[in-house]
Amino acid sequence: MKKQSIILASNNEHKIEEIKAMFNNYNVLSLLDIGFTEDIIEDGVTFFDNALIKALAVYNYIKDKKYNAYIIADDSGLCVDALNGAPGVFSARYAGNHDAKANRDKLLEELKDEKNRNAHYECDVVLMLQNGEYKNFVGRCDGVITTAEIGDNEFGYNKIFYSLDLQKTFAQATIEERNAVSHRGKAIKQVKEYLENN
Repeated sequence: MKKQSIILASNNEHKIEEIKAMFNNYNVLSLLDIGFTEDIIEDGVTFFDNALIKALAVYNYIKDKKYNAYIIADDSGLCVDALNGAPGVFSARYAGNHDAKANRDKLLEELKDEKNRNAHYECDVVLMLQNGEYKNFVGRCDGVITTAEIGDNEFGYNKIFYSLDLQKTFAQATIEERNAVSHRGKAIKQVKEYLENN
């Protein structure tokens, strides 16, 4: 029997591996795999907006092609209570252009005199069905922003996000530990449960 396909609205290798590991009974395809090369302008004001923009762009692209596939699109970021939810949708480019170290430095500077360092990661996932209907799933993981960088993993805000679940920063955790508690992991798990039950 031919495997059902899932098109992931991403070319991010880290994300693709993560999804492939969770959906090993599906044929998981990236944007590259389906020949999608357009720039998607993510100008939404929420994570959900941006995830839906991506899902619709891919849906419209494959509509007339013979793909019998689900589409998964996500958007996520770090939300800091004392900054009214910032950096939020601007997490990747908070200090300019996708410079993780500059982003961390800016955030630490903005919180230098702040006692409330509560923060959470949020991930919104849109699952687009073949008929154009979609479902939205949200994952969240809570923590606090440290006062200095701790750990070796350079990715994103990992060095300054102390996970309440893990009792260490994401930069001190293994990939397996992070995936077990991560916002994306939690949201994708809900997608998987939905597909298994429908």
